[in-house]
Amino acid sequence: MIERLISIGIGYLFGLFQTGYIYGKLHHIDIRKYGSGNAGTTNALRTLGWKAGVVTFLGDCLKCVAAALVVHLIYGNTHADLIALLSTYAGLGAVLGHNYPFYLKFKGGKGIAATAGLLLVTNVWLAIIAFAVFIIIVGITRYVSLGSLVLVTVFLIETIIYGQTGRFGLEAPAVYEIYGIVAALMVLAFYKHRENIKRLIAGNENKLSFKK
Repeated sequence: MIERLISIGIGYLFGLFQTGYIYGKLHHIDIRKYGSGNAGTTNALRTLGWKAGVVTFLGDCLKCVAAALVVHLIYGNTHADLIALLSTYAGLGAVLGHNYPFYLKFKGGKGIAATAGLLLVTNVWLAIIAFAVFIIIVGITRYVSLGSLVLVTVFLIETIIYGQTGRFGLEAPAVYEIYGIVAALMVLAFYKHRENIKRLIAGNENKLSFKK
């Protein structure tokens, strides 16, 4: 159990690196005071332009990958049989750190880019499929929120298929833990997008647009 808690803690510490917030501060603004009011990729894109969006997405995505890498370095030899599970816990911590950074009064992003990082950690091909679905949804509808919700749902479906075919190399209880973590991340994503969901249902959700 202690390894799980440490992995979450490591992830949380990496999650505290708020790429969008830091990028905004370098340009003398707090992006949380603009647009949707969060520090994630979409708001950075809309507020500061495509470069800010790309930097924010990569930073928030890779901090999850970095957290999983550190966990692997710490436990790769002593807990090699659980490394996939511990990496998933690190991903959970990274999303929590991103969404609820204590030094920003727990006001961060919505965790999609960080969750995408966990997708990469889980399996590159699964990530490519989920990203492709995201791009198609956003390309057709121009609703980033809808694409994000579909992405986390696809992630859960992929995780279950991946686990049921024995790809994690874990005993059943550990595999079920991974399902639970990914399901929790999906629920958290839907919760963080609750206002977007209301607007989607009402037909007045903001479509993708950003500064040059």
